[in-house]
Amino acid sequence: MRRNGFEPAEQGFTLVEMLIALAIFGMLTAAGVALLSVSARTQETSDRLLAELGEIRRVSALLTADMAQAAPRPWRDRDGRPQRAFTGAGSGGALMAFVRRGWSAGDEDGPALQRVGYRLEGGQLRRIAYARVDGGGEAAVVPLLEGVRALRLRYRDRTGEWTDTWEPGDGTRLPAAVELVTDTERHGLVRLVFVVGIGR
Repeated sequence: MRRNGFEPAEQGFTLVEMLIALAIFGMLTAAGVALLSVSARTQETSDRLLAELGEIRRVSALLTADMAQAAPRPWRDRDGRPQRAFTGAGSGGALMAFVRRGWSAGDEDGPALQRVGYRLEGGQLRRIAYARVDGGGEAAVVPLLEGVRALRLRYRDRTGEWTDTWEPGDGTRLPAAVELVTDTERHGLVRLVFVVGIGR
């Protein structure tokens, strides 16, 4: 039906308009997918780096606590032989062994002292906590760092000199500080320094 001599206008989009709209929608969708992909990769990288940093912080916190609580108390091995209060190697299997204060077995009557040691085995740094200060007995082994390619320890005496091993003539002498340098697959080269025997 005509009104005022004009044909009624057609409603809808032309094919060209539809193609342009689809092209714009496709570009927006592609940009959104790319943005989501970048965000996911960024989050994954951030989580990995935070986990790596957390691992180093846990190792540092544990060693800081152990070293600060080191006690000048000699101990005896499973064969009854007396050992120095603190022994330390520069590298290799058995790294350190010493007695620390401030430990409780989980009840009020638990011992105040605990013998701990650190070992490097199969590229893994491990902490060994013994149930008794003297003798053998059960030990709890906790892995601390994986993929250790190299590890070096140095010990600072009271005069400020650094040595690669700690075997003083006085069996009760403790080092003033311990330096730990590790090269691991995840963290690369990391240097940590700990003060010894300041806790009470």
